[in-house]
Amino acid sequence: MFYNLSRIIIYIPIFIMAFFKKKLRGFLKKRLFQKIDLKNPGKDYVWIHCASVGEVNLSESLVREFLENTDFKILITMMTDTGRATAEAKYKNDKNIDLLYFPIDDFFKIREILAKINLKALVIIETEIWPNLIRMSSKKSKVVFANGRISDKSFKSYKKISFYLKKLFLNVDFFLMQTEEDKNRIIDIGALAEKVENFGNLKFDVKLNDFMEEQLYQIRKELGLENRKIFVAGSTRNDEEEFILDAYDKLKDYFLILVPRHIERTTDIEGRLLKNKYRYEKWSTMEQGVKKDTQVLLVDEMGVLRKLYALCDVAFVGGTLVNIGGHSLIEPLYYRKPPIFGKYLQNVKEISKEIIHRKIGYKVENTQEFVAAVQMVEKKQVNLEDIDRFFIENTDVASKTFKRIIDII
Repeated sequence: MFYNLSRIIIYIPIFIMAFFKKKLRGFLKKRLFQKIDLKNPGKDYVWIHCASVGEVNLSESLVREFLENTDFKILITMMTDTGRATAEAKYKNDKNIDLLYFPIDDFFKIREILAKINLKALVIIETEIWPNLIRMSSKKSKVVFANGRISDKSFKSYKKISFYLKKLFLNVDFFLMQTEEDKNRIIDIGALAEKVENFGNLKFDVKLNDFMEEQLYQIRKELGLENRKIFVAGSTRNDEEEFILDAYDKLKDYFLILVPRHIERTTDIEGRLLKNKYRYEKWSTMEQGVKKDTQVLLVDEMGVLRKLYALCDVAFVGGTLVNIGGHSLIEPLYYRKPPIFGKYLQNVKEISKEIIHRKIGYKVENTQEFVAAVQMVEKKQVNLEDIDRFFIENTDVASKTFKRIIDII
């Protein structure tokens, strides 16, 4: 009761601000005033909630498990525009999958959604703690946290309200956590120990497109890069491009492809490239491959990064040189490219530890270390069989997660 009263009070200044701020107004309209028009109203549903792009991607194998092995329909909600765009690219035409923006835990919108479906399970990917979503869904179905994790920062915050979380977590049927540390942390902030298991990481089970060598050569040829060494900087965040460009200046004979995490940053990055007099082209306006004197290709479209990781010679993973916590290290590894990454790894802590322990990637903290890592990649110091072994030892997490959820249902 207090939670929802507080939300109503907070809505008042937010709606006043939205009157003057178009971006905020658009954000609220998409989430709080969206039309709940489902493809299969009244049917049995599994609701899978994702925060953004990362969760949408890593939950794909779990979604496929439900579609292939049950008659349940799937509702996927996400918080961000990029998450929505990613989900639409994957599922827009699937008659068994509905996509909605998550209505920011609004009581009335969640009630409207639940009234239109026969909910069998709510599956929250990672650890999105939304009291209304959890409580209201628990009255109709099972509630499971899948691929759960608790970052260092979140753990400190959650500890302060563990008295509240302990009661809220009584509405959760099971917590399937990524690691033993995550398991211990969720118990420490209020979950019952008998409801928690260390279940592994869904990121190992991300199903990516495979490319034949002939396909990759053809893509390189279409880009006009068949005879150039390609350095891909993927999912870069604000202030990382300067570091990347500094490292690029010290490398010889490389072509740089910048793939920012958020394409709305394209104009800002263009400004930096122009200021430093780099010859660049944008993916969206490129014609018949890049020009011979082009140094940098700036990707301003979604859904391109994995293909670029597959064909590149050197791969950097962003969100690691600034305090974001890191994006998917699995994607370049899947294509047998040892990832280079920075020191901020709180979102990919266990995977980065494994990569460093197995010596199948490189952590760097400055330009000198970055250049040295590239040189080690060139010398093929990583044994590709070690990368293959890494994946063999960490398969079927989605299948095991699916079976556990079915058992709970």
